[in-house]
Amino acid sequence: MRRDEFKITDPEETESFLHEMTYGVLGTIGEDGWPQLTPLNFAYQNGELYFHGSRIGSKMEQLKSDPRVTFSVSKEYAIIPSTFSDPKLACPATSYFKSVLIKGYAELVVDPELKASALTAFMVKLQPEGGYAPIDPQDPDYTPQIKATAVVRIRITEVSSKFKFGQNLKEPKFSQITEGLQERNRPLDAETIELMKAYCPHYKAQQ
Repeated sequence: MRRDEFKITDPEETESFLHEMTYGVLGTIGEDGWPQLTPLNFAYQNGELYFHGSRIGSKMEQLKSDPRVTFSVSKEYAIIPSTFSDPKLACPATSYFKSVLIKGYAELVVDPELKASALTAFMVKLQPEGGYAPIDPQDPDYTPQIKATAVVRIRITEVSSKFKFGQNLKEPKFSQITEGLQERNRPLDAETIELMKAYCPHYKAQQ
């Protein structure tokens, strides 16, 4: 059961996370009826999600037979050991993360202009420094590449987001965990502390 205190209802927060992340996991329905998971890069724009790849392969065949898909995007920020808040029990051990689960219908993009727009969104995300000519379907150097590349759009029907950063914590456990993160000082620990402060209602109420 998903706890309400971790649920994100502001669509801007979800969209910001989707713009930040570069890859996720696509869920399709295999020919044998079993779900199949495929990690891949994606771009998100105008309320829709895009990915690209070869025109052939099991993934494309599955989408032709059943366009229903799920797509998961997640980022783990910190493992929280039980010792941060309890000297004996293992129960408090957890992790803090952001995750988004999307449901929708996949369709092959055929319009060259839309394909170019989606591929540009990929480049903006994956190569923000530039260094390439604008992707233009009228450019003879790009025309065959755009034609040969399969671009798939997911028309999103449902989005659920969970950001877990200790929203259920009260003192003294909140301080015990933030102090433990500060002392440990691994990559993302400092960012985790700031996210805990931003999302924990008990902390914000004290400020």
